Amino acid sequence: MFSNQKSEILLANIREGRPMSRKEKLNLIIELSIPSILAQITTVMMFFIDASMVGHLGTNASASIGLVESSTWLLGSMTSAASMGFSVQVAHFIGANDFVKARQVFRHGLICTLILSLVIALIGVSIYQPLPYWLGGTPDIAHDASLYFLVIALSLPFIQLSSLSNAMLKSSGDMRFPSLISVGMCILDIIFNYFFIYILHFGVVGAAFGTTLAYAVGSMTSAYVAIATNKILALGQDKEPFVWMSNYVVNAVKIGAPMAAQSLLMSGAQIVSTIIVAPLGKVSIAANTFAITAESLCYMPGYGIGDAATTLVGQSVGAGRFDISKSFAHMTIFLGMGVMAFMGLLMFIFAPEMIGLLTPVEEIRMLGAQSLRIEAFAEPFFAASIVAYSVCVGAGDTMKPAMMNLFSMWGVRLTLAALLASTYGLPGVWTAMAIELTFRGSIFLYRIFNGKWLWALQKEKG
Repeated sequence: MFSNQKSEILLANIREGRPMSRKEKLNLIIELSIPSILAQITTVMMFFIDASMVGHLGTNASASIGLVESSTWLLGSMTSAASMGFSVQVAHFIGANDFVKARQVFRHGLICTLILSLVIALIGVSIYQPLPYWLGGTPDIAHDASLYFLVIALSLPFIQLSSLSNAMLKSSGDMRFPSLISVGMCILDIIFNYFFIYILHFGVVGAAFGTTLAYAVGSMTSAYVAIATNKILALGQDKEPFVWMSNYVVNAVKIGAPMAAQSLLMSGAQIVSTIIVAPLGKVSIAANTFAITAESLCYMPGYGIGDAATTLVGQSVGAGRFDISKSFAHMTIFLGMGVMAFMGLLMFIFAPEMIGLLTPVEEIRMLGAQSLRIEAFAEPFFAASIVAYSVCVGAGDTMKPAMMNLFSMWGVRLTLAALLASTYGLPGVWTAMAIELTFRGSIFLYRIFNGKWLWALQKEKG
C-alpha cells in the first residue's frame, strides 16, 4: 500500500500490451483500491468530525450545518466534475504512453479549474444569506447556517486545487500520496476544529474555518507533488513553451459537463430532499444529517474502488486494450458489491453507536439509527452504481450514465420520499432512498454487463 513500485510495474503491463493473469489484475485492483479507500474514508471523516464536534454544541448547531450540507456538497461535486474532465484525458494519454500530451492537459486543467472555482465561489458568496431560508430553515438556525456556507464557498479554490491535483495523481496510478494527504488533512481538521470551536468559541463557523485551513494545507501539498515531483506529470520535464490547445478544453467539457450537470441536479435533488425533511422538525433534520454522515463512512469503500476502476479502465482504453477494460470493469464491480455488503451489515449492527458518536441527544440517536438500518439493505446495489459509473467515467462515457443517475434520483427517490414523508416521517424518506439505490444499481449492472458501453468505444477508436 505504501509503495508504488508494484502497481507501476503492473500498470506498465497495460500500456505495453503485455498479457495479465487474473491474479495480476486482482492484485492491481487491490493495490490501487486500498489507498484510495483510505483517502475516501478520511475525506468523509472530516465531515464526520465537523458534525461530531458541532453535534455536542446542541440540536440547533447540528441542524444549522445539516440544513446547508447538501448545498456545500454541491459546490464540492462541481469541482470534482471539472477535475475529471481533464484527468480522464490524462489517463487515456498515459495509457497510450504519450506523457507529453498528458502534461499538456494537466496545464490546461490548472488554468481552467482555477477560473471555474473562483466563479463558483462568487456565486456562493452572493447567495449565502438567503440560502437557509430558501431551504426551509427557521431564524434560530439560519444565521449559523449561512455563515458556515459562506466560509466553505470562499474555500472553493483550495478545494478545487485539491480535487484536480489528487485526480491527476490517481490517473497516473499514484493512489498512495492522495491517501496520505487525506489522512494528514483529517488530522489537521481535528486540530483546527478544536482550536476554532472550543478555544476561540466560534461554534458552527469554527468548523468551517477548520475544514478550510485543512484543505488549504492539503491542496498546496498535493499540487506541489503533482506539478513538481511526479514521474509522469511533473511539468518541469517539458522544455517547449506552453501552447493553448482548445481541443483539450472541448474534450474536458464533453466529459465533465454531463458530470457537472448531474452533480448540479443530484445535489439539487438532495436539497429538495432536505426541503422534504425540514417540515418534520429540527430533530428529523439533525437525525437525517447525522445518518447521511454516518452512512457515508460505509459507502466510501465503494468510491475508493471506483477510483481504481476509473484509472484502470481509463489507461486500458488509452492503450486500446478493450478486453482488459471489460475484465477490470467486471472485477471492480463485484469487489465493490462484496465490500459494501459487508459494510452494510456492520452499519445495521452498529447503527446506534455510529449515531451516538455524533450526538448525545437520545431522540436524534434513535431516529438516525432507524434510518441507517433501513438503508443498510441497499448497500450492495449502491456499490454497483458507484463502481459502474466510475467505469463509465474512465471510458469517457458520461452522458448516458448521468441521465440514468438523474432519472433514478428524481423519478424514483424524490417521488417516493414526497409520498412517504407525510405518513411515515424520516423513516419513510429513508425507505424511498433504499428502494431508489436498489433500482439505480440494477440499471447500472445492466448497462455494464450488456457490453454496449464497450462496443461504442471500440467503434469510436476504429
